[in-house]
Amino acid sequence: MSLRINDTAPDFTAETTQGTINFHEWIGDDWAVLFSHPKNFTPVCTTELGTMAGLEGEFKKRNVKIIGISVDPVESHGKWQDDIKKATGQSVNYPLIGDKDLKVAKLYEMLPAGAGETSEGRTPADNATVRSVYVIGPDKKIKLVLTYPMTTGRNFDEILRAIDSIQLTAKHQVATPANWKQGEDVIITAAVSNEDAVKRFGAFETILPYLRKTKQPSA
Repeated sequence: MSLRINDTAPDFTAETTQGTINFHEWIGDDWAVLFSHPKNFTPVCTTELGTMAGLEGEFKKRNVKIIGISVDPVESHGKWQDDIKKATGQSVNYPLIGDKDLKVAKLYEMLPAGAGETSEGRTPADNATVRSVYVIGPDKKIKLVLTYPMTTGRNFDEILRAIDSIQLTAKHQVATPANWKQGEDVIITAAVSNEDAVKRFGAFETILPYLRKTKQPSA
């Protein structure tokens, strides 16, 4: 069975560039983004880790911790961090998990159980499915899963946009329409009656009987 939204994110203990962590304890009461990479020293992933480093402040504003994982030993991550700095100008200050025994990749079902027990000798193509992003809430539940092909760099602005929506809709009985951005109108969910909508949100627009829009509520 694959991991789905609202499943509990599998817990694990692993070595990282910032020491040993227990994943659930590391998350604590914050949100988290776990984003995975098939192998160190791959070109697309190098740009992604640098981009993520540049956006770390934006994630912190949202109480989101970020952590990367690569199917390689922790010892090689330091050399990769040097390359990332050279290529993107960004220093990677968030932890990178070493997954040399493939345990985390298997736990998150990015590699099959029969993939072996070591990263040694594996190529990026062998690990092609290790290209996922997991957004995890303070309740340790999976809120979003995105999986990209190896040749398509991830859009981390979209991940921030999705987090804005997830955090907003967790507090209010609203949903966000297609291409929604912070500050734009939102959708009132069906669980809210028209009378209650007036009390909660003030004026709203009825576009269809099942589609009502209102101003974004304050956080």
